[in-house]
Amino acid sequence: MTDSPAARTASSSTPGAPATDRAAADQALKAKHRAMWASGDYPTLATDLIWSLGDTLVDAVGVEPGDRVLDVAAGSGNAAIPAALRGGAVVASDLTPELFEVGRRRAADAGADLEWREADAESLPFDDAEFDVVVSCVGVMFAPHHREAAGELLRVTRPGGRIGLLSWTPDGFIGQMFRAMKPYAAPLPSGAEPAPLWGDEQHVRELLGDGVDDLTARRESIVIDRFDSPEAFRDYFKQNYGPTIAVYGRIADDGEQVRALDDALVELARSHGLGSPGDAMRWEYLLVTARRS
Repeated sequence: MTDSPAARTASSSTPGAPATDRAAADQALKAKHRAMWASGDYPTLATDLIWSLGDTLVDAVGVEPGDRVLDVAAGSGNAAIPAALRGGAVVASDLTPELFEVGRRRAADAGADLEWREADAESLPFDDAEFDVVVSCVGVMFAPHHREAAGELLRVTRPGGRIGLLSWTPDGFIGQMFRAMKPYAAPLPSGAEPAPLWGDEQHVRELLGDGVDDLTARRESIVIDRFDSPEAFRDYFKQNYGPTIAVYGRIADDGEQVRALDDALVELARSHGLGSPGDAMRWEYLLVTARRS
């Protein structure tokens, strides 16, 4: 490795602060992130709504038998499991290992053999150039320090290897949902950037820079037809989605704010076509593939 995980962690926090203070602040932030994603039931949400995006990403990046594959911020494995079924030697890594239990069951049911590894996307415990393919499906976008996370994606991919990223766009449904929650959420820590920026092509090009060649990006969308009403969508996310749970937890003692956020999420779903049973929404994402230079 080019440097130690501890050194990379210390360098990813607020500039100008002592290294020990930066490292402590970073550890506290990552602990909050882990707890947030462990709350609710993200594996159920992923299965119910977006499991197919993993296949979309794996197809786009062209996983082949024998490829050494790393899935960064893998969650319960909706990209890692399809990659393993295509013959890849797969490591599914995530900051929140609580998500692995469901992933292991799904992998066993599918007959997929892969490794599950706790890992911080901004300080990956892998060697330089260790993998032929590195992917992340609406995962690495939630690492708070984008440049550190992008640097790690590049570091662990061998020259000529492939990188594939699937991220919610700022203007798509999920990006708008985060904007709707922003007035009620805790401010971003110093140095952190909004997750949906990973769905902006120019931002990703700047993050990866001359570390990649042949970068292609296209906007696509997934149809979500599970919800019978805007209220059903809101209540499902309040129960299952860690970021939404965290925001509601922050304002739980303020009934007026809770009602305002309730109304904002209902209106958002309605504005995206969800008004009655049988309606569907389209959630936009950016699909990026590139070759490590």
